[in-house]
Amino acid sequence: MTGLLLRRARVDGAVVDLRIRDGRVAAIAPELVAEGEGVVDLDGRVVLRGLWDEHVHVTQAALAAASLPLGGAGSAAETLALVRAAVDRAAPGEPVVGMGFQDGVWPDRPTRAALDAVAGERTVVLVSHDVHAVWLSSAAARRFGVSPGEDGMLREGPAFAVGQRTNALAAERVEHAVVDLLAAAVRRGVVGVVDLEMTWNRDVWLERAADGWAGPRIEAGVYGVDVERAGRLGLRTGGPIDPSGLVRVGPMKVLIDGALNTRTAYCVDPYPDGGTGVLTVPPDELTALLRRSAAAGLLPAVHAIGDAAVTIALDAFEAVGVRGRIEHAQLIADADVPRFGALGVTASVQPAHLLDDREVAAEHWPGRTGRAYPLRALLETGATLAFGSDAPVAPLDPWRAIRAAVERALPGEAPWHPEQRIPLEAALDASTRGRARPQVGDAADLIALDGPLKALDPDAVALTLIAGTAVHSTL
Repeated sequence: MTGLLLRRARVDGAVVDLRIRDGRVAAIAPELVAEGEGVVDLDGRVVLRGLWDEHVHVTQAALAAASLPLGGAGSAAETLALVRAAVDRAAPGEPVVGMGFQDGVWPDRPTRAALDAVAGERTVVLVSHDVHAVWLSSAAARRFGVSPGEDGMLREGPAFAVGQRTNALAAERVEHAVVDLLAAAVRRGVVGVVDLEMTWNRDVWLERAADGWAGPRIEAGVYGVDVERAGRLGLRTGGPIDPSGLVRVGPMKVLIDGALNTRTAYCVDPYPDGGTGVLTVPPDELTALLRRSAAAGLLPAVHAIGDAAVTIALDAFEAVGVRGRIEHAQLIADADVPRFGALGVTASVQPAHLLDDREVAAEHWPGRTGRAYPLRALLETGATLAFGSDAPVAPLDPWRAIRAAVERALPGEAPWHPEQRIPLEAALDASTRGRARPQVGDAADLIALDGPLKALDPDAVALTLIAGTAVHSTL
């Protein structure tokens, strides 16, 4: 077999055949003649370019699936009840790790004493929904050598450090969990993931790829602290990490503020408690980092959630004269919306977060939620949108992101700021690296769907191809 012929595929409304050679789409036309390749009859199924999740923390997302889910708890008291039950179930000495609490909308406050009352001498680590805060029992604090306040909370850098050490507690489960996570993603039609795990990702993925890697494609991010290290090794965004070419170097990521739920996103207007969040990288330092990153061949990706942080990030891109990405951009000043398109800065956004952030945004960004997740405004002013999940914050499921961008609501709910809904075609393009419709010359990273496209059903993916090889099929 020299290739693959997909018969009777529906592309942009027309029924055509697609010839795949050497991992690329070689021809698209009605009734192509088979030339010795394998033939798959798609019987009129819709074919699209495969989906990408542009922002994932792969190891964290994999381990979160095995953690105590806390997203449904509406208060500190409810969270503690879940923890008490988990402690009762756990084996002696086994740590309890929970994930997903949203204290930004709780009527009561977390305290270390309350957590200790249910944890006893057990290590208990509870990670917030946005991953920017952890709530620790005293035993956990001693184990990690940290000193949270009376609320038992650590935020931003100290929280990330504890999170990394918490991952290590389950090191023996990590690789199996990663395989399961990404296999499920492939079944949903995901052909590529940008992994922004907060570590030296190159070595992690070299090891994972050592025995061969079939997909999805991985772009492994580099953090700002490692720019020089990456440069010494000749790592450049888009360059290969493993011989297959399926694992490549991703962008250079730097966080310059926090998150909404933790009230550390850096904002112009104060939160109800009077603070304006945290700026973790001063403007001059950010500009210098972007220059070093660009000189090293690494595409900059700046985490900025609050409107003040977004302005600083855009200013830095303008000063350096380099294109790149702003990750999240959840709250944007009106004057900054057109700057994305004008500067060629991609809005790497996570639409599914708006489904979870409606209440906390109304609580902490009162009077400003019309500027939160302004997807249509960005699109109409020429910005390039790239959709991700920020898994484990939201599930690694581009269909959920697409639906959130199109509907801005959960089923049965009224849409949140419906004026910012975008067309389905635009949402698909934002999840397929700019274009959902396959063309001749494209990498043969394709999906075929059972049922209508408008259903946005992640379980309807009948075929996923990566470089022309079927990595998932129900045909």
